[in-house]
Amino acid sequence: MIDIGLSKMALIGAVALIVIGPEKLPRVARTVGTLLGKAQRYVADVKAEVNRSMELDELKKMKESVEGAARDVEQTIHTSASDFEKDWNASTGDGLDNASHDYSSSYDAGRGVVPAYTKPRKNWRIKRAAVPQWYKARAGVRSKAQSGAARVARFRPQKFR
Repeated sequence: MIDIGLSKMALIGAVALIVIGPEKLPRVARTVGTLLGKAQRYVADVKAEVNRSMELDELKKMKESVEGAARDVEQTIHTSASDFEKDWNASTGDGLDNASHDYSSSYDAGRGVVPAYTKPRKNWRIKRAAVPQWYKARAGVRSKAQSGAARVARFRPQKFR
């Protein structure tokens, strides 16, 4: 970047004092400081965005590699299972073709039908009905909030109003 030392800053300040004048110098210095702060924040935001996009790209590549490895493992498991099934059928002498066997029907027949999800009931401790408005009015339950001044004015005796 730019190498600005103390001597160069003093020289820039002296030139600014002569050119701008002592009356306008504080206002110009505040404006320059504000603009420099905004520029630094903008640069920091851009750097953060670039870092986030790089991390996102790395995560996408990692996700793709993991998915590819999972597909490879699944494929090898399926091929080895089918090879084992063929060997098993050949060794036992079953004349049945088990390739089109539906495993879900045997699961349902062996264990029964899985019950449907039911929403849990509400807690019995919770009150199920609201208190009627006529009961609140009779019991003197406040249904609307009032400020302290409004409450005082409401209950002030008639002769002071």
